[in-house]
Amino acid sequence: MGFESEILDLTTIELPVYSPVKEDEGLPAAVEDLHAFFRSASGFFICAPEYNGLIPPVLNNAIAWLSVQGEDFRALFNGKPVGLATHSGSGGQKVLTAMRIQMSHLGCNVIGREILTNKNKSLNLKSSESILRQIAALCASD
Repeated sequence: MGFESEILDLTTIELPVYSPVKEDEGLPAAVEDLHAFFRSASGFFICAPEYNGLIPPVLNNAIAWLSVQGEDFRALFNGKPVGLATHSGSGGQKVLTAMRIQMSHLGCNVIGREILTNKNKSLNLKSSESILRQIAALCASD
């Protein structure tokens, strides 16, 4: 689509499970890189699998670490457009709802349409391309 993007696979980042005790021990080096990535992004497209109807632990953990980094961690999210997608072994709508609530809480502008695939619902390419174009346009207008 001619829009520059970068993929961040949270499963490849060595982050310990967040806890106040771990925070007192100091921020892991990976958090600084993660913070820089989120700070420089003009928007996000989050594709996360559904885990027992919820957000994957790796995504929650990354956000937990980001939330203790700096004076105003919400600046990493405020006003940035976000698209959501999932694949689920069951329905998939619960994780999309949970991510929508969380990203809205963080200050993102979550677009209304989303991508959901599961064993009974394959990817609709035309709809997906339309959603990606919408995110690209919102990021470019920033």
